[in-house]
Amino acid sequence: MRIATKFNLVLITILSMALAGAGYFSYELLQKNARREVVDHAGMMMETALAIRGYTVNEVRPLLKAQMQHTFLPQSVPAYAATKSFETLRKQPEHREYSYKEATLNPTNPLNRATDWENDIIRAFRDGATDEQVMTVRETPRGPLLHLARPIQIKKPGCLTCHGRADDAPESMLALYNSRSNGFGWKLNEIVGAQIVTVPISVPREAANQAFINFMLMMIGIFVFMIIALNILLRRIIIKPIIRMAKQADEISMGQMTSPEFNEAGNDELSTLGTSFNRMRRSLQKAIRMLEDKSSGK
Repeated sequence: MRIATKFNLVLITILSMALAGAGYFSYELLQKNARREVVDHAGMMMETALAIRGYTVNEVRPLLKAQMQHTFLPQSVPAYAATKSFETLRKQPEHREYSYKEATLNPTNPLNRATDWENDIIRAFRDGATDEQVMTVRETPRGPLLHLARPIQIKKPGCLTCHGRADDAPESMLALYNSRSNGFGWKLNEIVGAQIVTVPISVPREAANQAFINFMLMMIGIFVFMIIALNILLRRIIIKPIIRMAKQADEISMGQMTSPEFNEAGNDELSTLGTSFNRMRRSLQKAIRMLEDKSSGK
C-alpha cells in the first residue's frame, strides 16, 4: 500500500470522527437554542398579554366607567382586550400559528370554553399538581406546538360583580351574551381557568436544521480542502524526494553514478536522509574506484 494511500486512510478516519463529533455537538446546541427561542417567544407573549390586561384595567376601564353605568362594554374587560390584540396579530401570515387564549371552565363567552387538553391543565392548577407555570408540547396536524400556561385566579372582589351571581351582573352583559348560566358562580381565590399562549416549534426547529446542514456542508468543504492541500504538500515535500531517492538507488545499484546529488539544505528528516544518502553514494564511488585501481594494477 502506498504512503499516500495510508496517509489518506488515516486522515479521512480522523476527519470523519471529528466531523461526526462536531456534527453531534452542533446539532444538540442548535436544537437547544431553538427550544430556548420557542420558550422565550412564549414567555414574551405571556408578558405582553399581562401588559395588555394591566393597561386595560389602569387606563381603559377608568375612561369607560361612566358609559358602563348604562351599558356593558367588553372592551373594558382585560381578557377581551388581550384576546382581541392577539387575534389582530394572527392576521399576519408569519404569526398565524401564534395564539393566546384565556381558557375557562365556565366562561361568559363560549369561545373561551376550555377544550379537553386545556381542561387537563386547569385541573392540574386547581389540584395544586403543578407550579404557577406549566409548559407542554402537543403534536398537531400543523406540527408540534408549545403551550405556556398560567392559572387564572380570582383575586379581586370586583371580578365577582360580573361573575358571582347572575342577578348581580349588568343587564347589558346578560343581553350581550344571552345567558344567565355561563360565567357565573365564580368564587374569590378560585382558579377558574388558565392563560395559554401557543407558539409553533416547527419554525425555529426548521431554522436550526437548516443552520446545521449549512454548518456540516461548510465543515465537509473545509475537510475536503484540507485533504487536497495535505496531499499536495505530502507529494511535494515527502513523496517526490523519496521517489527520486529510490530511482537513484536503482541507478547506483546498476553502476550509474551520473545523476546529481541531493540538496542537503535544511534541518528536517528528509535533509538528514539526503545527507546520509549522498555520503553512502560517495563511499560507494570511492570503493568502486579503489576496486578499479586494484584491478588495473594487476
